[in-house]
Amino acid sequence: MMIYVRTLTLSNFRNYTSARIEADASPVVVTGANGAGKTTILEAISLLTPGRGLRRAKVPELDNMYNAMPWAIHAEVTSIAGITSIGTGRDADGSDKRIVKIDGKATRLQTELGKIFSVLWLTPQMDTLFIEGNTARRNFIDRLVFSFDSEHATRINAYEQVMRERNRLLETGNRDKNWLNALEHKMAEHGIAIAVARGHTTEHLNNAMLLSGHAFPRAHITLSDMVEDALKNGSALAAENAFRELLAANRAQDAGAGRTLAGIHRTQVEVVHNEKNQEAEHCSTGEQKALLVSIILAQARAGARWHGNVPALLLDEVATHLDVTRRRALFDEITEIGAQTWLTGTDRKTFDELKAQHLSIENGNVQYV
Repeated sequence: MMIYVRTLTLSNFRNYTSARIEADASPVVVTGANGAGKTTILEAISLLTPGRGLRRAKVPELDNMYNAMPWAIHAEVTSIAGITSIGTGRDADGSDKRIVKIDGKATRLQTELGKIFSVLWLTPQMDTLFIEGNTARRNFIDRLVFSFDSEHATRINAYEQVMRERNRLLETGNRDKNWLNALEHKMAEHGIAIAVARGHTTEHLNNAMLLSGHAFPRAHITLSDMVEDALKNGSALAAENAFRELLAANRAQDAGAGRTLAGIHRTQVEVVHNEKNQEAEHCSTGEQKALLVSIILAQARAGARWHGNVPALLLDEVATHLDVTRRRALFDEITEIGAQTWLTGTDRKTFDELKAQHLSIENGNVQYV
């Protein structure tokens, strides 16, 4: 099932006072000068899912830059649930709260969006992903998991909340064993579920890349740390018990450090360029970009094979940084996968070989071309 945006309406969103876009399931090319608002279109689509979108902006930062009015996004999307209306924006009461409505009904849980709409994105800011450090790579993997498992974000939030509570308890010197046992039990339970979901996702990604025939380099993703190693060597129950025992044994050490030193929040993510047998962080800038594209395309393919759902893709300024061969390969892959892909660029000629819908953006105004 293809997931795609049918209509997108922006109100007081960044540099858009008002805009409406209608689209079908085919790729959409958005062109315009730098600063015209191309990426803002992609950001709006990314906010149809849980979280803070592709720019990680805070709710007030999305208000219109000219009148400071609360922003709003409305979309009709097609997914396995049929045609669904999604509305989100800043609460009109002036607070910094983001509200979400599904088919006109308010919901307190952003995670409900993940059950309806799935999207993957690649932006220029992600070009340094492989050299930024492990946290950035781990967050990237988690976002890929979200498109397969809408409950993944809920588990991570629950894990982090319990971990913060445990840290506070240790910081105060309170060593109530029953309380700590209960918190560590929850941490282990959530942690194993998170690790299993990550493992399943990377397995599907690696398989999809191994079987791919496109011109992009194949990446191989490996997750490692105490929990992942325990899962490889035994059952999920045994790994959960081992994690819980480690947390109990590390209480004094964690108290001294002021944080939890072991767990799935410290999982190591290694990405290797298969053909060169070289870690991604040591590859050239162009190779790193190609590896990222390869992973995103593999995720879309794996989603179709695993869940029968093809997520929407948001590719910001991607084609202009690829050579001719890889640009053609990207267009061919998008067409073959059948994903509604939103691509931005400054020159429409860059996309001449892609059969797509074309939008031109100028000063926050949208024109069909």
